[in-house]
Amino acid sequence: MAIDKKALNQILSKLVVTKEGRRLGFVKDITFETRTGELLQIVLKDATAYTKNLNLEISQEKEPIVPYNAIIAIGDFVVVSEEDLA
Repeated sequence: MAIDKKALNQILSKLVVTKEGRRLGFVKDITFETRTGELLQIVLKDATAYTKNLNLEISQEKEPIVPYNAIIAIGDFVVVSEEDLA
């Protein structure tokens, strides 16, 4: 699925939710492929208790990471598919 390109400042601090409406936290940072600019992961801040039970990969700073393939849409929120988080 192709997601329209967005500037980093349009994504930072957005609320991340599942398509079922569960809050996961807020976008702290992103990691991307420097050659292509392709988004690889979103690092979360202020992760919810629900997020901590999802067994997500953890950054060096001990923050949960959401993989790109789980992202469904980026608008007012970053919407992710919970099934694709594992």
